[in-house]
Amino acid sequence: MISQTDEFFVDASRCIGCMACVQACGECDTHRGKPMIHLETIDRRSGVQTTPVICMHCEDPTCAKVCPADAIKQDDEGIVHSAAKPRCVSCSNCVLACPFGVPKMEIEMQLMMKCDMCYDRTSVGKKPMCATVCPSGALYFGSRKTIEKIRQEIPVNEFRFGEQVVRTQVSLMTTTEKQSLEMDVMGFLAADLKEEDPLSVIRKGAPDVAVACICDDPIITEDSSQIPVIL
Repeated sequence: MISQTDEFFVDASRCIGCMACVQACGECDTHRGKPMIHLETIDRRSGVQTTPVICMHCEDPTCAKVCPADAIKQDDEGIVHSAAKPRCVSCSNCVLACPFGVPKMEIEMQLMMKCDMCYDRTSVGKKPMCATVCPSGALYFGSRKTIEKIRQEIPVNEFRFGEQVVRTQVSLMTTTEKQSLEMDVMGFLAADLKEEDPLSVIRKGAPDVAVACICDDPIITEDSSQIPVIL
């Protein structure tokens, strides 16, 4: 089983976008050649810095809670597994509900598949494939005591989405000032909008329908035709 002292750590600042982790993930025996992790560009507007996206293995996994078929299970070690093929109804509830955007629906297989921390390896004391091949140390599997000693950043496994607190088995490496990370969409708004109600701001260009819904009064155009507002 997984050592009680070994944990998974992700350091986005070290990722070089080499894709070695993605290729290695597909080689895990239980993955059937299908990589279950992927790379994302952190901010496409300002640079090409990438980060590996793996399952964070939440202590209270939202993906499992919203699964109507009870296809997603969390084992005694806290590992949240991919959906069970006989149960998965490919509804994509888990894809939409995950706060970290991890689960992916494999359309051709009609099955949700995601990082399971290479359970066939970690369950027998081996490291996940991705962590064994990462040349820059962006993915690290080992003891918290060790990584705190060899890195300047500190591991954080508590995330705040508005008023919701999510704790995970996987930690992100971040600056020493932070004990938890705010993951709030308001933090990504332009500075001049942060003090405003996002739904009350009238945007330039197309008509603003952010606060409208399908049951609202129809829009009356100049030729008196009625166009229903549909979000």
